[in-house]
Amino acid sequence: MKKLFQTFSIKRFDFLLVILIVALNLIGIAAIGSAAPQLQSRQVAGMILGLIVMVFVSTIDYQAVLKLYWPLYIANLVLLRLVISIGVSGGGAQRWINIGGLTFQPSEAAKIILILFFSKFIMKYKNRIKSLSMVAICLILVAVPIYLVQQQPDLSTSIMLLVIFSVIMFAGGISFRLVAGVLVVIVPSAIVFLSLVIQEGSTILKPYQRDRIMAWLHPENYESTTAYQTLYSIMAIGSGKLQGKGYNANSFVSLLNSGYISASQTDFIFTVIGEEFGFIGSCGTVILLALIAVRCLLIARSAGDTAGKLIAAGMGAWIGFQGFINIGVVTGTIPNTGLPLPFVSYGLTSLISLYMGIGFVLNVHMQSRKTAIQKSFNIYGGSVNEYSAYRT
Repeated sequence: MKKLFQTFSIKRFDFLLVILIVALNLIGIAAIGSAAPQLQSRQVAGMILGLIVMVFVSTIDYQAVLKLYWPLYIANLVLLRLVISIGVSGGGAQRWINIGGLTFQPSEAAKIILILFFSKFIMKYKNRIKSLSMVAICLILVAVPIYLVQQQPDLSTSIMLLVIFSVIMFAGGISFRLVAGVLVVIVPSAIVFLSLVIQEGSTILKPYQRDRIMAWLHPENYESTTAYQTLYSIMAIGSGKLQGKGYNANSFVSLLNSGYISASQTDFIFTVIGEEFGFIGSCGTVILLALIAVRCLLIARSAGDTAGKLIAAGMGAWIGFQGFINIGVVTGTIPNTGLPLPFVSYGLTSLISLYMGIGFVLNVHMQSRKTAIQKSFNIYGGSVNEYSAYRT
């Protein structure tokens, strides 16, 4: 047990990353207080719980946790299957489970679980990761949870899981020739797929999914239905101008408080920031997201082993890409997907999962610095006792 927790060191703790995350989370709490005041206290509680989980996870040797990678993978599949069988429905989808009065969303937890699983799996078979057979095995392993998530239905989270998986595979050393070959196939295939989807009477996607794409391409034809949220979101962000209308602006000048923006505490939380804090607040949010993602990638670059590198890279991809997609939706840049803004949108499962993932990143950072210091002592002839003295 003592060995399990011996990796923690306050000297090697990445306070910069924690400060960036707390700052972003506080912006989200402020925005939620304006969008849905009754939920603000729950988000504050979620932040406190998340910080506790983060610190606890950062003290645990992630290599010991990764030994349970197969049980974690199987538990993930069981939870995702339970959503389909006994899940709680809401908003036209069945994505939640209620156990003993506790409601949570397994598809959010699936992101961190798959990051941990593939980090260990790829490290174990890193000498074979460039082979087509191993790539095929990895694709099968990720296809199962993606399929279960899609059955909820939740296409946006399915795409996000695929993005995270792709980044992990790339960071794990997959062949560049294979990456180029996949891109050569995927890019024209995506164009053909989109052209087929937008044809009248197409049944490739579910009706609501096709409507979202059509509303993105031709918002003027869906301004009172599917494109309603996005159009009013763009108006609200633009009306904030440079400094915004002020926190919790009155209903006479606020599109949010006039009731024109729905899902403002979750998927469209960036709209609240844009309207009330203006261009300055919006840029601050984007910069914090970018800095957190980049910091995770820098930690991945200096990680002491393959698993640590993939954990940090996976978290950087999760936060960076999901943040980009969410902001792209509310500004009309990409079709509506229904993904929350990391550390900002309301949602306790997502928030706790993110904090847990950051806890593992902090652990990777501490162990990578420990490895670097050990190497330095070895190079310059330092003894084990001298190294132990340095740690204390």
